[in-house]
Amino acid sequence: MGYNVAIDGPAGAGKSTIAKLVAKEKGYIYVDTGAMYRALAIHFLKKGIAPENTEDIIEACRDADVSIRYENGAQQVYLNGENVTGMLRTEEVGNMASKTSAIPDVREKLLELQRALAKENDVIMDGRDIGTNILPNADVKIYLTASVETRAQRRYDELKEKGEDCDLEQIAQDIKERDERDMNRETAPLKKADDAILVDSSHMTIPQVVSEICSHCR
Repeated sequence: MGYNVAIDGPAGAGKSTIAKLVAKEKGYIYVDTGAMYRALAIHFLKKGIAPENTEDIIEACRDADVSIRYENGAQQVYLNGENVTGMLRTEEVGNMASKTSAIPDVREKLLELQRALAKENDVIMDGRDIGTNILPNADVKIYLTASVETRAQRRYDELKEKGEDCDLEQIAQDIKERDERDMNRETAPLKKADDAILVDSSHMTIPQVVSEICSHCR
């Protein structure tokens, strides 16, 4: 049986950054759900299916197997035994993943693959509904959050560093609206699992957050 760590929380809380660092520290597999959606997209493209052809997409899910491994410290994504890591970031794959990820059957297939990975490996997963929906029996559940002001400032600094023009107040407003949407959506809304540990990173550095989460893991 795998040892599972679930990290949930609102947009901009730094979940992916923290999850990857904890994975490295502890030797877990970081389950990159975005990469898994893209691998499924490659499967659909290989079969020559158009994204609007929902029935064929659903049928194609049946014979798709996606797994994540770490080789020489780098994440490798496999589709039906073939390493497709080098194909994940193309425009065509990104577009197909964006369109097909909204199909409930595709999400269901990914859920099945994620749970299979978690059953056999020590994994850490981050998202909105990992502890409440995807891995309800995770060994450790963390709800990672930060104030709207902190998350907006982090995003603002990130965009400024890239040389992009942005408005701090507008970013904060966007984050508030996204929180509202995520918490009130019909399917798998964002919420803290009853048995999750709350970690508020508003006044913490990244190493402090990693250390705090690692202290709850074996």
